[in-house]
Amino acid sequence: MTDRAQATRELILTVAERLYAEHGVLAVSNRQISEVAGQGNNTAVGYHFGTRADLVRAIARRHSARVEELRQGMLAELGGRAGLRDWVRCLVHPSTEYLATAGPPSWFARFTAQVMTEPSLRAVVAAETLSSPSLARTVEGLARCLPELPPDVRAERNAMTRQLLIHTMAERERALAEGGDTPRSTWREVATGLTDALAGLWLAPVTNHPRERNGHEGHRR
Repeated sequence: MTDRAQATRELILTVAERLYAEHGVLAVSNRQISEVAGQGNNTAVGYHFGTRADLVRAIARRHSARVEELRQGMLAELGGRAGLRDWVRCLVHPSTEYLATAGPPSWFARFTAQVMTEPSLRAVVAAETLSSPSLARTVEGLARCLPELPPDVRAERNAMTRQLLIHTMAERERALAEGGDTPRSTWREVATGLTDALAGLWLAPVTNHPRERNGHEGHRR
C-alpha cells in the first residue's frame, strides 16, 4: 500500500469515527464520509474498506491494540493474590487511560456506544473486543473471585458492567467535547468511580434467586 493510500485510509477512519459518534452509525452514509474526508470519488469508502461492517471493524481495531497493551501491562503487575477489585481495575483502567491520551477531542467512547445500539453491528465490535487475550484473562480472574454466583446472574452482571462502562465513558467524552460539566475532573478519577461502582455491583447480594428459594446462597464473598 502506498503512503498516499494509507493516508487516505487513516483520514476516512477518523472522519467515519467522528460522524458515527456524533450522529449514529446508520444515519451516516458512505457518501457523506467520502465528502467530509475530501474524497472526490464517492466510492472511496467502499474501495478502501468494503462494507459498513468492515469499516466499523477497522475503526474498533484501530484502538483495540493500544487498550490491549495497557491491560497486558496491568496484568503483568498483578500478584498471585489478586482480588475482585484488582480484576475490576484491569477491566476499567485500560480503556479510561487510553481515552485520557486520545483526546480531547476523542470519539471512540461515543462511537462504541452508538455501535452497540445497532443490532446489525453490535456483534462486529463485540467479536473484536472478545478476541482480546487480556480481556479473557481478566474476565476469568473476576469469575474465580465469585465461584458461587449463579450463571444467569453472572451473565446479567456482565451485561450491566458493559453498559455502565460504555455509557459512563461516552457521557464523559460528550461532556468534554461540548465543554459541559463532569462529575470527575480526570479520566483516572472516572476509573476510580467506575471501579468502586462495579466492585459493588459484582458483590451485591442475589435476592429471590431460585437457588436461594431452595435454601442455597446465591454467592458470598
